[in-house]
Amino acid sequence: MTILVLEDDRMFNETLCEFLEEEGYKTVGVYDARTAMDRCYHRRFDLYLLDINLPMGNGLNFLRSLRESGDETPAIFLTSRDDRASLIEGLKIGADDYLRKPVDLEELALRIRANVRRHQGPQRYEIDGYLIDAGRYRVFRGEEEIELGRKPFELLLLFLKHSGETVETERIASALWPTAQEASYGAIRVYVTQLKKLFGKRIENIRGVGYRFCQDEQVL
Repeated sequence: MTILVLEDDRMFNETLCEFLEEEGYKTVGVYDARTAMDRCYHRRFDLYLLDINLPMGNGLNFLRSLRESGDETPAIFLTSRDDRASLIEGLKIGADDYLRKPVDLEELALRIRANVRRHQGPQRYEIDGYLIDAGRYRVFRGEEEIELGRKPFELLLLFLKHSGETVETERIASALWPTAQEASYGAIRVYVTQLKKLFGKRIENIRGVGYRFCQDEQVL
């Protein structure tokens, strides 16, 4: 797991990153919202740890932009004790949790584990003889590992999360290319073709709308 730590107090930011790395996480520490958005453009994170008051923007607007782009990555705000209005606004725009400063690091670790677990859902599926390890982004058939790129795997997880539902092409684009990244609809068709080689009979094209994945998998 990689956590984006957005906190402008450099010493506190370093303290958070050091503690989280001791807990087994990878971290990327940034000090302003503009840099944070740039980091999100180039990679995906498993959790956001956000301060509210920042130079060059604030944590609230940062998270609002992510949520509007379709990014559902769990986010925890760090708030001062007297900033109730910002806390309420943060929860309304899509924050998953909050901690008041000064932060108890052991409580932070517990909150992170709880939020990630809630968002992840089932970690392994078995479909048509394929074992899908959602936690490690790997697919196996027996002892053989099936090569599947990150974005096709993310599309597969999106289908599994919304099994039986029509997933619109725009929704797929937002999920695979978060924030300001330019989506490629041609690439989506390529990824669907890759998945059809494994689960062809389960993936239905909904003409002009998107796709539907029909699933009766065993969750392990």
